[in-house]
Amino acid sequence: MIMKTLFYTIFSVLFIYSCQNRPPKETADSLYFGGTILTMENSPAQVEAVAVKNGKILFAGTKSEADHYVNDQTKQINLNGKTLLPGFIDVHGHFTSRAGMMQAIDLSPEPYGTVNSIKDLQTTIKNYIKEHNIPKTQPLIGNGYDDAIMVEHRHPTKEELDAISKTNPIIVIHTSGHASVANSAMLKFLGISESAKDPEGGHYGRNKKTGKLNGKLEENASFMALLNLTEKMSKGTNTQAQAMDNLMKAQEEWLSYGQTTICDGRTMGESVNLLEKAAAEHLFKADIVYFPDYEYFKKDLDAFKPKYMHYDNHLKLAGFKFSDDGSPQGKTAWLTQPYLVPPEGQSKDYKGFPIFTDEVLYEDLKTLFQNNITAQLHVNGDAAIDQAIRVIQRLKEEKIYKPELRVTLIHVQNSRPDHIQKIKDLGLIPSYFSTHAYLWGDWHYSSVFGPERASFISPANSALKTGILFTIHHDAPVTPPDLITAVYAAVNRKTRSGMILGPNERIEPIEALKAITINAAYQLQEENRKGSIKAGKLADFVILDQNPLTIDREKLRDIMVLETIKEGVTVYQRK
Repeated sequence: MIMKTLFYTIFSVLFIYSCQNRPPKETADSLYFGGTILTMENSPAQVEAVAVKNGKILFAGTKSEADHYVNDQTKQINLNGKTLLPGFIDVHGHFTSRAGMMQAIDLSPEPYGTVNSIKDLQTTIKNYIKEHNIPKTQPLIGNGYDDAIMVEHRHPTKEELDAISKTNPIIVIHTSGHASVANSAMLKFLGISESAKDPEGGHYGRNKKTGKLNGKLEENASFMALLNLTEKMSKGTNTQAQAMDNLMKAQEEWLSYGQTTICDGRTMGESVNLLEKAAAEHLFKADIVYFPDYEYFKKDLDAFKPKYMHYDNHLKLAGFKFSDDGSPQGKTAWLTQPYLVPPEGQSKDYKGFPIFTDEVLYEDLKTLFQNNITAQLHVNGDAAIDQAIRVIQRLKEEKIYKPELRVTLIHVQNSRPDHIQKIKDLGLIPSYFSTHAYLWGDWHYSSVFGPERASFISPANSALKTGILFTIHHDAPVTPPDLITAVYAAVNRKTRSGMILGPNERIEPIEALKAITINAAYQLQEENRKGSIKAGKLADFVILDQNPLTIDREKLRDIMVLETIKEGVTVYQRK
């Protein structure tokens, strides 16, 4: 009996051992090993190797176990000490806007450009006209000027643009995208006369003494002008072909920054058709999630509904976008307390302005939530954040809003400490534009908000301590689609002058990385297929030249994307 029991015990052990060591039935198409592999999972936080098959992660774990999935056909990729992470996820950028601005004259200041004064702006456009032999009546668009960084700390005037050309219609767009300035020829070209009345949610700037248009267009006045201009300039097949070409160039730009999911955060006009055409032609290498502007497309809601949360050739309708106020650095965001230094022509009690009344926002969100469709709400100023919380709280009490919708508050710049718990209680997701602390922190401190309010912009650590899941975005083309700089800013909160803006709101590098990977996937309702390195998820990766968890935090901005991999296929490689 003892011998029989011993025989069965030995047999069982041998059987289990043989099962554990039997080569898996599946073999990998590719295997990554030989570097740091950060999973963005809590456990294991790192693995030695990742096996990929048919665009999905087959295995993530030790190298010895991963070797069981290898045969002669498996491509083995040695990382040679580099760092592999899940592909970065863009939860709020403006993909089609960037494509539309591809032909625009670049007016960005340092660190991304060279236009640091109004004189630089004038010279850049004049040189462009000369170098490209621009006809005397051709409209011109410049993009990215920044009064916060230019030495004059003001917007250019209509007259200063007239000094460039009196015959070429010229419009220059503020870096925030929420304002622009037109010369006299452009105002005439767009049919904006001296008798023009402010559109709802917008404003035409006027000379305080004469009452005449000064060329500045804010919010909906600027958006409407640009849509009008785009329509006038977009006739003909060549232009349509150019639009598609620009879209593909924009995609390459996002891929070069390590993003495998790209967001179009306020799709307007013909851009929806452009995205759908590109998808139908199988032109997307990355996944594209788009959020049409609800006000622009509300009449078409029924046509959009079948597309919601379904990928079709890498294109997914992920919800709708609301722009509830403007830009803090452009001083159009809606505040409860006045701007520290009001913009030119405004009184000392100027607080910006809303785009919607509570009732309009309530009715629109009610319609969406009743259809179980989510929304992104652009809220920069604390008054706009108050409005969003107030309206959504009302909808929650009426049992129309549910946290499962994962409604996102975009930017949330001028957040107050009392907002944090309210955001948690409502189950909202704040998505912070952390790069503000770096690029515009000095401006917020000295001109926009003042020291106390400026120190609490993008309060990621307060959100973290309260147990709020948050994300981080780049808002391209306000900045390039650069999530690494956004991570740098969230971790260091160091301004361009070297000041630490709100040291208590700094977060650890791992939390900043989760905000652009696993948290971002959750926001887009894709956490089961993206955002971390785990068996069964898509093989979306980015390879970096350095480990962001061990590098000096001050040098996070220096990290380079070496390769971007979408579903196991390399879609970008640094030359």
